[in-house]
Amino acid sequence: MRRTPHGPACGRMPMPESGIGATPARAFWVTGPGQGELRPAPLPPARPDEVRVRSLFSGISRGTESLVFRGEVPGSQWQAMRCPFQEGAFPAPVKYGYCSVGVVEAGAQALLGRRVFCLHPHQDHYVVPAAAVTVLPDALPAARAVLAANMETAVNGLWDAAPRLGDRLTVVGGGVVGLLVATLAARIPGVEVELVDIDLRRATVAARLGVRHVLPADAAGERDIVVHASGHPDGLARALSLAGFEATVLEMSWYGDRRVPVALGEAFHSRRLVLRSSQVGAVATAQRARWDTRRRLALALDLLADEAFDALVDAKIPFDTLPAAMARLAQAPDGALCTVVTYP
Repeated sequence: MRRTPHGPACGRMPMPESGIGATPARAFWVTGPGQGELRPAPLPPARPDEVRVRSLFSGISRGTESLVFRGEVPGSQWQAMRCPFQEGAFPAPVKYGYCSVGVVEAGAQALLGRRVFCLHPHQDHYVVPAAAVTVLPDALPAARAVLAANMETAVNGLWDAAPRLGDRLTVVGGGVVGLLVATLAARIPGVEVELVDIDLRRATVAARLGVRHVLPADAAGERDIVVHASGHPDGLARALSLAGFEATVLEMSWYGDRRVPVALGEAFHSRRLVLRSSQVGAVATAQRARWDTRRRLALALDLLADEAFDALVDAKIPFDTLPAAMARLAQAPDGALCTVVTYP
């Protein structure tokens, strides 16, 4: 999932903060293609309009963060791909990430002790403006809240796809975003949903979420909407083949600097298909007049209060092991969905 900036990453030079002392903050940096390390992160004192957050969990966005880790962000997208509170620059060294959940330990009095979500890179303590954090609903466990950025992406994608009552909708790709899109779509009355994925392990997860899983060869055709979220060109080709007359194929995958062949011959024109992209950096056009990113994030957090989404959080790694874990995850997908980083 790509993120655009919500303002400057920092407005002043960092200074040591009393109270942190012998345990300085640490942050994960990508230091080169396929390489990362934990680096010290000096903290400024939290002013009254800021908060100091102690991280509880952060989530790894497998598609985008793997591309960043491998150094595959194209130069034309270096500015568009910047995330809030990023330091450094692409391709490396760069501090990158956007799925952090923690507890406020200093700063704005109204937020002290509150559990919050922040679009922040992987770091054990950090100071940000109070406006940059969103308080978690009481019913939402902190570990599940790392899915908030993915849920925002799914919400925005469904706004772009705009399913109507009675539509037949297929999602190709059963990663976190694909499963979230399929689950939300299946809750719209009258909408028939199929999740297409080559991994049979997704059938169990899909069933827990109330979604029907099928293998690509068994997928129904003549669909009104097809959402592609597999991250693979073959998945996009299959998505196009499933679309019915004048249907929309919504592309939610991002390929970095890879060139992707698209089958625009055969029946693409005779079926009058629409192929469009969806990207979370801007609120979907249909909602933009009334929604901003803060309201959309609040919606995403509210939706995650459903314990069924625990099925998507299926791997945890300690923060101290993140450099080695990222090297493994970026090169050899293990079938896990959301990998959560835990902090001491």
